[in-house]
Amino acid sequence: MKVLVTGGAGYIGGTVTRLLLARGHAVTVYDNLCHSKRAAVAQGAEFVQGDLADGVLLTKTLTADRFDGVMHFAALIEAGESMQRPEIYFRNNTASTLTLLESMLSTGHDKLVFSSTAACYGEPETTPILEDAKLQPTNAYGESKLLVEHMLRWMNSQHGFRYASLRYFNVAGAIEGYGEAHEPESHLIPLILDVALGRRKSIKIFGRDYPTADGTCIRDYIHVQDLAEAHLLALGALKEKSRLIYNIGNGQGFTVLEVIDSVRRVTGRAIEVVEEARRPGDPAVLVASSEKIKAELGWKPQFAELDAIIASAWDWHQKRYA
Repeated sequence: MKVLVTGGAGYIGGTVTRLLLARGHAVTVYDNLCHSKRAAVAQGAEFVQGDLADGVLLTKTLTADRFDGVMHFAALIEAGESMQRPEIYFRNNTASTLTLLESMLSTGHDKLVFSSTAACYGEPETTPILEDAKLQPTNAYGESKLLVEHMLRWMNSQHGFRYASLRYFNVAGAIEGYGEAHEPESHLIPLILDVALGRRKSIKIFGRDYPTADGTCIRDYIHVQDLAEAHLLALGALKEKSRLIYNIGNGQGFTVLEVIDSVRRVTGRAIEVVEEARRPGDPAVLVASSEKIKAELGWKPQFAELDAIIASAWDWHQKRYA
């Protein structure tokens, strides 16, 4: 296959790109490098540096080659920032995705795997969350992704556009030679690992008054390789199916304090904690049911244990700064 990967210089997009290449597929990465570097683009992939809002360049890229599918990761991803600057999330995540869809339609490309999010659900009424749960985001990031899902539904019904929307939960871990390196970094596990390495003095906990066992938020952590495998399965399934919506998670929830304890076990290092007030827009509990993709596509996560996920991230994190 030939696959166009938007945001392919990022953490998840870069992992999927490497998996595609390892499986013998041809990949073109399209990325503006706003939160990454050219060195993050996988060797063996073609590279186009461009913004998702640039319809002319997108159309030129899609016209230059015939792709079997597009995997769309390019987006802003910080829920906290989205509550401070919602306008840039709707511009970058929603409006720019419409530009991508228009370019795909105009060039005859009709298969998209979309990087969606569990933030579409907001504060869930039941746990674990099923795909047919209410969609009521509590932050602008989740809303910006949900608006894309609405657009995709209409493109599917009116144009026969085929898509898979993968709503994933907290992604972590690393593959050989590639891991999580956002610029700036705001995700919990790499931040705690920075403390273990002495690069940060402490880790901040935002809120100790949530309705959970220890008062901190509960999240479902999925290994990035397991997530990447789900993307390849979804793209393959679009040959027969026209519309797929799946949760991707482990089905297990861990509090922030439990994640910190796991890092302590894996690294053997002390982790200093600083407690701060809640951040607006953070749901108390987000845990997935991924039974649907398991039943329909045969997906099965290989990294079920939190310590194993963190161990892979720790291994890469140490080598990163060696």
